[in-house]
Amino acid sequence: MKIYVMDAFAAKLFGGNQAGVALPERDVSDETMRLIAAELKHSETAFVRPRADGSVDLRYFTPAGEVELCGHATIAGFALLRRLGLLADGRHVAHTKAGDLQISVDGDVVWMDMAPPRWLGELTRVEWEPLYRAFGLTGADRPRDLTPQIVSTGLADIMMPVRDRETLLRARQNETLVAELSRRQKVTGVHMFCLGDKTCTAWCSNFAPLYDIPEECATGTSNGALTYYLYRYGLVQPDRENVFIQGEHMRRSSEIRSRLTVEKGDALIRVGGRAVLSLSGEIYAD
Repeated sequence: MKIYVMDAFAAKLFGGNQAGVALPERDVSDETMRLIAAELKHSETAFVRPRADGSVDLRYFTPAGEVELCGHATIAGFALLRRLGLLADGRHVAHTKAGDLQISVDGDVVWMDMAPPRWLGELTRVEWEPLYRAFGLTGADRPRDLTPQIVSTGLADIMMPVRDRETLLRARQNETLVAELSRRQKVTGVHMFCLGDKTCTAWCSNFAPLYDIPEECATGTSNGALTYYLYRYGLVQPDRENVFIQGEHMRRSSEIRSRLTVEKGDALIRVGGRAVLSLSGEIYAD
């Protein structure tokens, strides 16, 4: 089986978020895919199979197990298919366990439609304190006008606002507490952010220790959810491109772009970016 490592949401090597991409030529078991993901040791590995009609089947595995959707691995998979000449520019359908997604390939930029955004609820005031404490922070580190919310554009995450960039960079998670909190709230993890300046919409950090991802330097689905969160607060406008910078204190700064449009009263969100081939090889699995 051919396997690749892609730096997603990056324009050059050694930036962005690494994803494994495997191109199985035949069916393989779920356990084999999990073991391959564990062998590659990236936060997610996408198993990608193009169909004759031009659409693409994708499944995503962390070292711990399968997840329904992964934004950066989707960007990586489609960028790789285009690089290998297996996919042309234009619109394509990605078949995932989170549903069918529309993907646009435009040169070296891949845009993916997120699943319909869902506002899943606000954490209660009682739940704020343990959330911030799990990152070595206090209630004083929360901006007054923003509150933690659970939002999904394919995967549910807690959107956790902090006061400023300095607070974001000094936050240190207790993985045990964050994993337990994620399990209790039935979310993938926590997407911490502060509002940006003229250079970006927001700076972000993403934590998903429940799925053996202590921290991730680029998360497409979470920034899609953050786009919707900020839209609900009136902080992003439809039909404008947003830029999220993630992974700075991991020393793998990533740039994730998003666009929100409104059609017939419904918000639609797309996330985009580039991906660069880092490594390639083969893995031998029954």
